[in-house]
This record gives sequence, structure tokens and C-alpha cells, in this order.
Amino acid sequence: MEPIISIRNLFFTYKDGTEALKNVSLDIYPNEVFVLFGPARSGKTTLLRLLNRLSDLIEGARIQGTIQFKGQDIFARGVDVTALRRQVSMVFAIPTPLPGSIRDNLTYGLRMAGIRRMSVLEERVERALRQAALWDEVKDRLDESAFALSGGQKQRLCLARSLALEPEVILLDNPTSGLDPLSTGMVEDSLYELKQRYTIIMVPHSVQQAGRVADRAGFLLDGELVEVNRAERLFTSPRDQRTEDYITGRFG
Repeated sequence: MEPIISIRNLFFTYKDGTEALKNVSLDIYPNEVFVLFGPARSGKTTLLRLLNRLSDLIEGARIQGTIQFKGQDIFARGVDVTALRRQVSMVFAIPTPLPGSIRDNLTYGLRMAGIRRMSVLEERVERALRQAALWDEVKDRLDESAFALSGGQKQRLCLARSLALEPEVILLDNPTSGLDPLSTGMVEDSLYELKQRYTIIMVPHSVQQAGRVADRAGFLLDGELVEVNRAERLFTSPRDQRTEDYITGRFG
């Protein structure tokens, strides 16, 4: 199977000289949940942001190496960054609904993309909310303020807002941070359905969550990708001692 994302010899250095990523090479395949885990400041979120060029917003940073999405270098001259971000969409750790109703949150990006037909908008809204396991909770209150939702509902709304644009890859940066166990379980359960249609790259809340949701996983430490493997192998018999030490709680 051809990878949907291919990363080769990737370095990322901040303006002050701090190396956030060091010679990372990695392939991500279609319709998998790939988890990036490791301690704080290991480069996980930086790598996610690079995948849809949110890194462009970091002043003075330097990038070496390549990231290809479906065979195209995403940093090549002439790449439509807006189109890239529709195809490789990111959901952040802190849910940030847009002002307006639940429906407005889901249709805003679609209207910006040029979709105006009401039947299409309504279909996309319902499908995205169902995929995010939120439809049954909000179907009778779509015109109410999105700010009235609970924390877990807001996070699933932000996921649905991303899904409404029908991306190919979804980047999840600690999407269950601060959620209660029930809401966390709903988000995790939705991943099994979503990977049938999307590729998911996720920074998890914990090693335990990584083990629950991942098809494959990669351990990052101080900007270095230490090892990558299928989850059932990586979390039970890691090849690198540093990975085992982190998984078993000896550090981090």
C-alpha cells in the first residue's frame, strides 16, 4: 500500500535555535489511526502542525527535509495551502467553537468552500454530526448557540466541523484533554468508525489511550522518532529501551 503521507529526513528548528524535530522519517498509510506519543516537548504537536503547514505561522523557524501528501511535496512552490488544510484538517486540544449556532459552526467552512445548496449543507451537517457521535444529542437544537454545549460536546462539534469538509486526513492534537471519562470514551469510540473513511493522526492524552486507539504508533523523544511499530507490538515488546522505560513509567 502506498503511504498517504511520507516524511523524509525532517528537521524543524525554532528561531532561537531549538531543534524540535531531528531527522524524522515516517510513512502514514490510508485508513489507519496512527498515534504519536512521548513526553512533553518531544515534538508531537510540532509534527502535527507541519503536516498541514500551520507551522507557517511560526516566525523565523527553519525546515529541512520533505513531507509529501499523496506524492506531492507540501512545501513546494505553488501549493495551495488553504486547499491542503481542507484535505489535512486539524482539531486542537482546546475546543474552540465559532460564534453562532451549532449549524453555523458546521456550515461556515462549507460556505467558504463555495457550497451554497441547502440540501447539500444539511446532508453534510447531519453526516458530520453522526460521524462525531453528536447527532442524537443536538439534532433538535441545531439553531442554539454552540457555546451552550458541554466541554465534551464542544470537542465533538469541532471534530464534526472538520469532518463536514470531508478531508482525507484528520490531525487530532490531544482531543480528549480535560474531558470526563464518558466524553473521552465517546471520542475514542468514534475513531473506529472514522478510520473506515479517513486517515487519523493523533497525539493522545496518555500512553494508555495510545494503546487503546492506535493501529500503529510512533514514540518521539527530544525531537527524535525512536521507533515505530504496530500498536500491539510497540506497547508489549518495544525494541528500544527508551520506549520501554517511557511506557512503563520510568520517566516522563
